[in-house]
Amino acid sequence: MSEQIPIVEAFRVMTANKSLSEEELHDLIRDGIHAALARRFDGPVDAEIEVQSDGDIRIVVLKEVVEVVEDPAREILLEEARWDDPDFQVGDLMEIPVDFRDFGRGAVMAAKQRIIQRVREGERDKIREEFNDRVGELVSGEVQSIQRGTLVVLLNRAREAEAIIPWREQNPRERFRQGESIRAVLKKLEETPRGPRLILSRADPLFVAALFALEVPEIYQGLIDIKEIVREAGGRTKVAVSSRDESVDPVGACVGVKGSRVQAVVSELGGERIDIVPWHPDPEIFARRALAPARVAKVISDASRRVITAIVDDDQLSLAIGRSGQNVRLASQLIGWQLDLYSSRDWMDRGAESVLFGADDEYEVADFPLSELDGISPATLAALEATGISSFFDVLDKDRQDFLQVPGIGEEEADSLMGLIDELTVVEESEAQEAAAEPEDAAEAEAEELEGQADGSLEDGAEAPEAEAEIEPEPEIELEPAEEDSVEEDSAEEELVAEERSS
Repeated sequence: MSEQIPIVEAFRVMTANKSLSEEELHDLIRDGIHAALARRFDGPVDAEIEVQSDGDIRIVVLKEVVEVVEDPAREILLEEARWDDPDFQVGDLMEIPVDFRDFGRGAVMAAKQRIIQRVREGERDKIREEFNDRVGELVSGEVQSIQRGTLVVLLNRAREAEAIIPWREQNPRERFRQGESIRAVLKKLEETPRGPRLILSRADPLFVAALFALEVPEIYQGLIDIKEIVREAGGRTKVAVSSRDESVDPVGACVGVKGSRVQAVVSELGGERIDIVPWHPDPEIFARRALAPARVAKVISDASRRVITAIVDDDQLSLAIGRSGQNVRLASQLIGWQLDLYSSRDWMDRGAESVLFGADDEYEVADFPLSELDGISPATLAALEATGISSFFDVLDKDRQDFLQVPGIGEEEADSLMGLIDELTVVEESEAQEAAAEPEDAAEAEAEELEGQADGSLEDGAEAPEAEAEIEPEPEIELEPAEEDSVEEDSAEEELVAEERSS
């Protein structure tokens, strides 16, 4: 066996902790020897390098035979080539065997640096392949050092990867020391001049989602989906969940038996409050649930502006707002709409009683084209459309003089249009008057009926006994025996007093 075996073994020991296969090691050795040959021949060369199974390294440098040398690393003069073999011709390839032991220190160091460089490049590619699709997953490790508030983490399963937790991605209520175990979520893979760097986070909502996926098997299995999640690290988190199986309660599954599952997440977050609400596609229903733990009395939505107005009782207002407005702010982020919050008293003071209680006197008036009306002649309709008047709203605020100024419309047509407008607008007024008169008529009828009963008319046989009962004289009051005795005693005393006075 050749004396080159210790060199191969040295390369093998140098790369032993990199988990390289035999073929990958041989490829690294060939690449390193190419770098050493370039150092020795002052440029890149064409060479055949064979690392044999018994550890031997066979190196052959190929040079083209030329008459004028332009690249000494790849070409050789015809005269020099014929020193070894007089049969060489221009254009032939000359094979020059090279012994690895003839390499100088500089060539060996070049080979070593090249191998180390290739190993690092392989590690970086491996990190990219391993973590590129793992954004949002939970990773664990230990705090290696703390540099200006940034935690440098040594991952358990990828110790060669560079992972950090910047200050902005840390929970302000937590403090870690060097050597402590830590868990975080992979937020992104960042490219740097030194290679890929993993940015971890314990403040991102993804961290809470990853913890729930770890603690709740239904989420991991896909039976429960986390639709929305918002968070203010160290304060509060709101999670909206939904179930794909009707038999599975999404909130109950996330809470667990006696709150065991959610308490495990709260413990990892350092006591942060978590609100778990069922998701709903209707923004109004979702807004009611998002404001938990406060109870909402009324919700009004404006889809065009994506604004929801929520009214709560006075005793629920502080609970709905939360500390420094945190609860209502997170609820607004959770539903993705602007959320305006009012107490019942404030809303009533704004004059919104009819909106609050859903009064029936509100109605919606829709515009419609004049062509749908039967009382307008085609000529009149064409004259109005020529001046840009084509819908009911266009004529609603016009008077008789306005119509007379339209070319093609005379006094008769103007009177017809005014009558049509009055007809369409007075109907609602008359209906309102009739509706208002109905209670008055009912009250008058009831009053007349009561008066008839009070008169006690004898013509009505059913009312006569009631009248007699009303004028029946009061019964005489008879004195009780005890009262008669007292009267007799009083008269006897008066007689005795009179006798004494006479005597």
